[in-house]
Amino acid sequence: MVRKVRTRKRVTIEDKIKAAETAMIKAKDRYDKAAEELNRLLEKKREIDSKELLKAFEKSDRTLSEVLKFLGTTGTDDDE
Repeated sequence: MVRKVRTRKRVTIEDKIKAAETAMIKAKDRYDKAAEELNRLLEKKREIDSKELLKAFEKSDRTLSEVLKFLGTTGTDDDE
């Protein structure tokens, strides 16, 4: 009876480093795409919230200064 010898492929440390680098690049690409999507969705939500706030202000009988006082702001854009 002839016995077959299994051969194993030797994986060098360089091969492992290359595989880890490739995995990291793919993970970073997925992260970047997810972060971009999150930012897009957050911007869309801010737009929707702004429109809703403007509609509520237009329907109210309050003046701009009354609304700004209620919100605790001065009405200037000093922080931008």
